[in-house]
Amino acid sequence: MDVAWLSAILVGAGCLALGFFVGARKPGLKFLSTKTVKTAALVDGNKKCRAAKPPLEIEKLAEIIEDFKMVLVVRNDLKMGKGKIAAQCSHATLGLYKKILHRAPKALSRWEMCGQVKVVVKIESEDDMLELQKRAKSLSIPTHIVIDAGRTQIAPNSRTVMAVLGPADMVDDVTGGLKLL
Repeated sequence: MDVAWLSAILVGAGCLALGFFVGARKPGLKFLSTKTVKTAALVDGNKKCRAAKPPLEIEKLAEIIEDFKMVLVVRNDLKMGKGKIAAQCSHATLGLYKKILHRAPKALSRWEMCGQVKVVVKIESEDDMLELQKRAKSLSIPTHIVIDAGRTQIAPNSRTVMAVLGPADMVDDVTGGLKLL
């Protein structure tokens, strides 16, 4: 074997050993680009902002009430197609889930243990939907209303679907008088 090859192999093995020993002594040491560090700081900053918000009232109810459900209230006056309604209901479900994920995790767990019950009902106007939202807020039940961008079937900034999640009896007090879609 040539001396040049032998020295290259020895240098490579030395670098490998050095990397192993440095990594073993300081396992948390990572080589990060400036962009990654800024992103990590931003994510940590967002977590601090979320932690500052108080838990929602339904979090307390999740410890004593077993039956939780979500109701999706669809505006019937917009005459949305089936696919549009499905997409808007998905937006409403995800929006409400994200809204209460950090502020009421026990409530979400309770809803998941109940089989993630979702009921879809219809309402005839935006004003009626906003009245339901006021009623839900008066009972401290979280809601999320989807506002459409207006790129397909309906006008921009239309409120299309409202999601409500909480103890089944309380949600029924808000949405119980509505007909299934």
